[in-house]
Amino acid sequence: MSATGPAPTFDPRPADAIRSLLVDRLLPPGARPYARLMRLDRPIGWWLLLLPCLWSSALASASLGQPPNLLHFLLFFAGSVLMRGAGSTWNDIVDRNLDGAVERTRNRPIPSGAVSARQAALFMAGLLAVSLLILLTFNRVAIVLALTSLVPVSIYPFVKRVSNHPQIVLGLAFAWGGLMGWTAITGALALPALLVYAAVIAWTVGYDTIYALQDVDDDPGVGIGSTALAYGDKVPQFVAAMYALAVLLLLAAWGLAVPRGWLALAGIGAFAGHLAMQVRQIRLKDPGHSLMQFKSNRDAGLLLSAGLVAEALVRSL
Repeated sequence: MSATGPAPTFDPRPADAIRSLLVDRLLPPGARPYARLMRLDRPIGWWLLLLPCLWSSALASASLGQPPNLLHFLLFFAGSVLMRGAGSTWNDIVDRNLDGAVERTRNRPIPSGAVSARQAALFMAGLLAVSLLILLTFNRVAIVLALTSLVPVSIYPFVKRVSNHPQIVLGLAFAWGGLMGWTAITGALALPALLVYAAVIAWTVGYDTIYALQDVDDDPGVGIGSTALAYGDKVPQFVAAMYALAVLLLLAAWGLAVPRGWLALAGIGAFAGHLAMQVRQIRLKDPGHSLMQFKSNRDAGLLLSAGLVAEALVRSL
């Protein structure tokens, strides 16, 4: 012990990670950095990938008068965890020099030295290989659609270096489940699926703007753009516009796919109410509150999922 007190201990968890029994206690030490590359200690990411898959799948089932496809739900869950892990690993490889300069990300596995960029790339390849095995259980249209999603995923880390609207590209990637769920059920794209896809893009731009409020002090110094920086004091109005657009697009999809589907409409209403509450509570200079609001989008998405699943169940009786 030094004269000034005990030396500080190094906490390998990013500032926005949660304490995870799996990552922090059950996994052997050598596996923990890879679990953090996958963001297993930050499950909100795979939830936000999974939820559009559930919405689109349940909406397609309801439109056909079929019960929800639980096998698809399980496959989408596994795929969301794996692809979230692969996408996050790619992002960390590309951003390894920037992450060390940002307080929230400096403890990530690559900038902290726990994992090399080469090791991370090999790990990402493994995640993609397992994801492909899951993908091959779906029909050909869904397979082709899923493979094309790699385009926005791969370019997103570079867009935030040259644009103040990288959230749009992130939305293009995170919304892909809005297409996948429908085509996995029907074998073809249709306008309701495209409307869900567009709705999720708007939703993603909104919630990721709230997330980006955490980094508005650090991002300009490392050359990263965001909608939080672009709109400044107008962030609440911008998020409100994105959320309103998402709800309107979902209503259009509802009207085409399940007209007079009151359970689905109730789900959209609950989703809209949750988003309105978020907008009212935005705090521009409170990173902890912004993170909490961002994470609450899981609950918003589950409310919509409940309405759509219930609609599919009732119509299948």
